[in-house]
Amino acid sequence: MTTFDWADVDSYLTDKLVGEMDPTASALAANAAANLPAIDVSPSQGKFLHLIARSIGARRVLEIGTLGGYSTIWLARAVGEKGAVVTLEFEPRHAEVARGNLNRAGVGERVDIRVGAALDSLPVLEAEGTEPFDLVFIDADKVNNSNYVQWALRLTRPDSVIIVDNVVRDGAVADAASTDQAVQASRALIDLLSSNPQLDSTVLQTVGSKGWDGFVYAVVNAQPAD
Repeated sequence: MTTFDWADVDSYLTDKLVGEMDPTASALAANAAANLPAIDVSPSQGKFLHLIARSIGARRVLEIGTLGGYSTIWLARAVGEKGAVVTLEFEPRHAEVARGNLNRAGVGERVDIRVGAALDSLPVLEAEGTEPFDLVFIDADKVNNSNYVQWALRLTRPDSVIIVDNVVRDGAVADAASTDQAVQASRALIDLLSSNPQLDSTVLQTVGSKGWDGFVYAVVNAQPAD
């Protein structure tokens, strides 16, 4: 009997359900050629983000962590020609590669790349009086995830969706004694989600070509009346 692993199944599902329709395949090649770290979401995960954005009718998306723009392209295609994605990237070289990928994918005009530390860029967005975002996707340095979620709450509206990637950490999130900063950050984030009445949240574990991980799916609740 043939034995298949998670990556085999992921490959099969990607071929069947993403396949040649994947508008972002060239972006992954460009990222590799530019020696960017291979930490993009998988094709199935990228399409999942795209479908979430479409299903909630998102027209304004905030992404924290651009890398080479792979997930950004999926989100930009979801918001449509009249929509907008604001994406925050710390590394100027990554942002440069992302801009090329976005332009080649035909969605460059929909995307505003802000270069610099996200915790510096987020107050600027607020000061600009930006319209609330319908969807926030957080996939940046893990130790600041709780800070990013708190900022996401300031920049969204009731019923907006907040997604935080890579919170299960190969199962280590269940280990209270872990000394890994990313693990402890995931635990702190889950404590925040469980105690904040502004958010209704869950975490879904995932397996596949990216290994064993998972993501937060949270919906912003209406503010209680004073």
